[in-house]
Amino acid sequence: MIPRDLSADQPVLIAGPTASGKSALALEIAETQGGVIVNADALQVFENWRVLSARPSEEDEARAPHALYGHVPYDAQYSVGHWLRGVTPYLNGPMRPIIVGGTGLYFSALTEGLVDIPATPPEIRAEADARRLAEDGHAGLLAELDAEDPVTAQKIDRANPMRVQRAWEVLRTTGRGIAAWQAETPPPILPLGSTYPIVLDADRDWLGARIARRFEDMVHGGALAEAEANLPNWNPAHPSSKAIGAPELMAYLHGTCDLEAAIEAATISTRQFAKRQRTWFRARMKAYHKISLP
Repeated sequence: MIPRDLSADQPVLIAGPTASGKSALALEIAETQGGVIVNADALQVFENWRVLSARPSEEDEARAPHALYGHVPYDAQYSVGHWLRGVTPYLNGPMRPIIVGGTGLYFSALTEGLVDIPATPPEIRAEADARRLAEDGHAGLLAELDAEDPVTAQKIDRANPMRVQRAWEVLRTTGRGIAAWQAETPPPILPLGSTYPIVLDADRDWLGARIARRFEDMVHGGALAEAEANLPNWNPAHPSSKAIGAPELMAYLHGTCDLEAAIEAATISTRQFAKRQRTWFRARMKAYHKISLP
């Protein structure tokens, strides 16, 4: 699947929805042409979810250099700014970077620039977490944004609770909306024109079937054991707890549903997440080389 016109010394970007085969393509390029595979997935950075977040296996990591995988503690905050600072050293290193993942915001920050918004104070983050997790919390935060920062409210992914929460936090912390901050965005650290950008465009039904098979394999291949290991320190407010399937497996371990129901719910959540990814990529990555799947 390696594009014929891909140069062996050109930085590569590989975006695509979950379960579409991004990591396999990155590994194929690294083994064939060389390079370091750099993670651009917001959940694969956390140490506590190798299987559930579909991080590369230890065997795959031994086949080619990998970076920014599983290096963040389970209870740490981690933002696009953290990721951008982490990826920067690999842009001018001895090996060309092959940046792969499903977090579209990472790619846009990398190739379009990222404004330095002040960090959210712990007390505002705690209030936002509590409000988001409350009944109708997402709708309430979104309603406040619509009233107080309509420009941002119309630009963000309104169906994504974490994006809505982040916009609310910025407004409360700084008194300015994300849209106003973004108007001051500096130049990108890796312009898109200097890369070979690829986006995997997966057929919905094909991808849905892969998601279902993969989650079943995950559960029986170590994800349930990971959930059990995380149970003593489980906190839904931790960023690592947003791993797709984690809340569902925790519900099973807490005895509020059976395993079959947990698997079904997690599969549905994953498909919904993939739909949001596909929508985002198609809207924001029109300049990328598209590889249609299957």
